[in-house]
Order: sequence, then structure tokens, then C-alpha cells
Amino acid sequence: MDLDEILLEAEEAMDKALDYLKGELRGVRTGRASTGLVDYIKVEYYGSPTDLRQLAIISVPEPTQLLIKPFDATSSGEIVKAIEKSGLGLNPVNEGKQIRLSLPALSGERRQQLVASVKQMGEQAKVTIRNARRDANKHIDQAGKDKSNPVPEDAVDATKDDVQELTKKYEGQVDQAVEAKVKEVQEI
Repeated sequence: MDLDEILLEAEEAMDKALDYLKGELRGVRTGRASTGLVDYIKVEYYGSPTDLRQLAIISVPEPTQLLIKPFDATSSGEIVKAIEKSGLGLNPVNEGKQIRLSLPALSGERRQQLVASVKQMGEQAKVTIRNARRDANKHIDQAGKDKSNPVPEDAVDATKDDVQELTKKYEGQVDQAVEAKVKEVQEI
């Protein structure tokens, strides 16, 4: 494996960690209603867990309300059960052909819990990014020691520096995403 490949793989792994974090942050509840809050709730549909967004149209008719219109009206009961089990603390109201979710205002204590949760998600993303850096450095060292295909020591050092720059870049993006979400959660 040459050094450019190692660098590319490290960047892909870091990018995946950032994308995963952004997806997780969309599901964190803030003071406003957002379809991202329930998009990925798993609903038991004909024996297999399916994302809610694949079973219904989710809209935001008011800033503190979500409206879920299932494609198959018979799945309403299962959707209600899934929302209740999701741990979001929401009480769905089944209106037959649609389900209404009212989002109550967040208490100060709940906001602090959400902020802590968001920061924890950010730390997990950083750990994943640092693991990608560690793996890349290990591969770079192996490439440097490979006698059959020698790599100059300066190239090994330069590639390690590039990996470190990537790590700093992605950690900065994680910090920005976490900071934005914290600000959103604390907004009243």
C-alpha cells in the first residue's frame, strides 16, 4: 500500500466519523420541532425494523409540532409504539390517518442533559478520528520498513504530518458541529 492510499483511507474514515456525528446530532431534540428527531426511529413493520421516514411523510406544521402521515394507515399503531419506546419523551396522538407529536418546552435540567449528551457524541467522533490517525500512522510505519519497496524517510515523515493536519481539520469540524448544536439546544 503506497502512502497516498494510506492518506486517502484515513481521510475517508475521518469523513465518515464526521458524517455519522452530524446524523446523530440531527436526532437530538431542541426547542423547535425537526423531522430529524424521528426520521431514524425503527418501526417494526411486517417483522422487520424499518426507519420511520420510509413508512410515512413527516412534516412540521407548527414550530412545536410534528405531523406523521403513514403511507399504510394500518402501520399507525406500530409507529406510535416505536415513538413511545424511542426514549424521546414524546406522547404521540393517533388521529387515525395521521399521528401528531407535540413537543413540550425543554426544562433547564433537560437542556443541560442534552448539552452533555451532544458533547459526549463529539468526543466519540474525535476518538474515531484519532483511531483513524493511529491506524494510518501504523500503515505508514509498515510502508517505511518494507524492504521490498523502500520508501524514503522524508516521505514517511511528510505523510505523517499530512495525517496530523487531517486530524486537526476534522477535530475542528467536530468542535464546530458540537458548538452549533449546543447553541441550538440552549436557545429558548
